Amino acid sequence: MKTIGLLGGMSWESTLTYYTRINTGIRDALGGLHSAKIILYSVEFSAIERLQNLGQWDKAGEQLADAARKIESAGADCLLICTNTMHKVAEEVEAAVSIPLLHIADATALAIKNRGINRIGLLGTRFTMEDDFYRGRLEKKFDIEVCIPEDEDRAMVHRVIYDELCCGIISDDSRNAFLHVVENLARKGAQGVILGCTEISLLIGSKDTSIPLFDTTAIHADAAVHFALSPCR
Repeated sequence: MKTIGLLGGMSWESTLTYYTRINTGIRDALGGLHSAKIILYSVEFSAIERLQNLGQWDKAGEQLADAARKIESAGADCLLICTNTMHKVAEEVEAAVSIPLLHIADATALAIKNRGINRIGLLGTRFTMEDDFYRGRLEKKFDIEVCIPEDEDRAMVHRVIYDELCCGIISDDSRNAFLHVVENLARKGAQGVILGCTEISLLIGSKDTSIPLFDTTAIHADAAVHFALSPCR
């Protein structure tokens, strides 16, 4: 079994889900008392969030690249950045290590293509919804058309992520608001919706709507399990 490197803490609420799902996946695959070999580096999120809001992505990238090197030095065979938003600096992090980076957008795109979907809605932080690093990757690398919510809805989604979900607050009002946004995206022609922030699956899931939802936390964690159990080359 290969060792999984997790660069987490952004926020720790969703990193907990990564840890649980990866270990559950290994146990389900191998049985008994089997569990995953994981090296976890959890950052102090308030410092990262401050750099995000200041637009100092280069400094944020330097911090994550340094953490990635420590994960590799500790013996990890692959690296996951346990957040969608910070894949904005994925190239800088990937360049800092020699182990493969399992990109969250790539894993999600494959899941979307496997469902035969070519027009997808995207929820996430305003950085993920509005910047090109995520949408552009889906569109250019995988030929998936991406639509995002209207301005007011984007502001609400971003606020709930940072002010509620990252703080462990789960609100029925926010759940209903998110489901309304999902329905609006479907009316715009989206055949499904990406939960493009690793905390959103704490709020809504497939049980809440008939519209296909793509839980990036689960998809990314499952990709890590697949990598860990794949034969060494």
